[in-house]
Amino acid sequence: AVTMSPPRWEIGIYTAGALALLGIAAVNLWKLWRSGSYPAPSPFPNYDYRYLEQKYGAVYSDAKHKRGMAPGSQRPLDRTSPSRKTSLRADDTFESINELGSLELMSKDLGLAPYGPLKKSISADSLSSISSIGNNFGQDFTVGQVEVSMEYDGKAATLHVTLLQGKDLLEKEDTRFESCFMRISLLPAEQIVGISRIQRSAYAMAFDERFSIPLDPAALEENSLRFSAFGIDEDERNVSTGVAELKLSDLDLATRPFNAWLYLQDTNKAVDTVGEILLSLSYLPTAERLTVVVVKAKNLVWSNGKVTADPFVKVYLLQDGRKISKKKTAVKRDDTNPVFNEAMIFSVPAIVLQDLSLRVTVAEWGEDGHTDNTGHVLIGPAASGMGITHWNQMLATLRKPVSMWHPLRRN
Repeated sequence: AVTMSPPRWEIGIYTAGALALLGIAAVNLWKLWRSGSYPAPSPFPNYDYRYLEQKYGAVYSDAKHKRGMAPGSQRPLDRTSPSRKTSLRADDTFESINELGSLELMSKDLGLAPYGPLKKSISADSLSSISSIGNNFGQDFTVGQVEVSMEYDGKAATLHVTLLQGKDLLEKEDTRFESCFMRISLLPAEQIVGISRIQRSAYAMAFDERFSIPLDPAALEENSLRFSAFGIDEDERNVSTGVAELKLSDLDLATRPFNAWLYLQDTNKAVDTVGEILLSLSYLPTAERLTVVVVKAKNLVWSNGKVTADPFVKVYLLQDGRKISKKKTAVKRDDTNPVFNEAMIFSVPAIVLQDLSLRVTVAEWGEDGHTDNTGHVLIGPAASGMGITHWNQMLATLRKPVSMWHPLRRN
């Protein structure tokens, strides 16, 4: 008899093993295909992509092409020069990988060298704490809004400021005023550089007025603009009703124009503040990264009549009122003017940027581990006054950190 080499039973074993391996590979490929919309580990740890798909009807692959695009629902992002339309830049990839390098650049942009190196803040738990619920925020008192655009002519050393339109510059319940106008001042000298025409309707107006201000390039790093609304009463007296300020160094006017709605704060209503906090915001579209820098606070008023306290800052990222991430700074001992200088980095897909808000809370640490909240500020599309003005400036100057002081509201 002729013996086959190898035997049939051995061939059967090899064949069964190969089929088993192919089956395992097929099962794994099927699982990978099914989970393709929800990558694990997620590049955006703050977000559940099933939630995004339910809310927006689009999976991650559909939103991926939107990287490199500023959020389209904000008009200020569209009314810019062609150089602003792309969000890709040669060093974005390097920035998104080298966190420490980008923090060093941000520290230079913000002038934080006197406070030492910019530190990266830590994550925190307790998202369900009652003291941080994001549904009932104290708001700034606002009295309307005005749309402005600015561009800088370096050759002529001139800043061109255009008042485009305004809404609700006077309260409808206030019948003292028959008309209103806008005034533009250059700070810190408080030099008046432009006065608009008198508007009979304070609730919907088109200014379309342009003012040219001689300004050296160095002055862009030092000066601010104040936009003031004035009501004119029956005795023809001018009464200030609302104010908004822009720090020119935050706007990068030497390289690109700026356009945004400014929300005017009512100057005639008392505000219960317990100090101020300096914050910086920036958004990197290609890395889809939101960076919040808690720089410092001043003139803190402690809760419950305390003589002294140890402050720290908690920053909550909110989406549709739901807390999805929290970070906090180090505790500063017995300091009413603490310097934190800490950066908090949140992964934020561009598709949800318009639905986000930030709640920044200054709290007091107790030796027994108990904490009391001093005050807070809300920043984002759901805020008002300085909160939404800061957010809009960040969206209009992508990649560049924008800093602003915010009054802290008592909790």
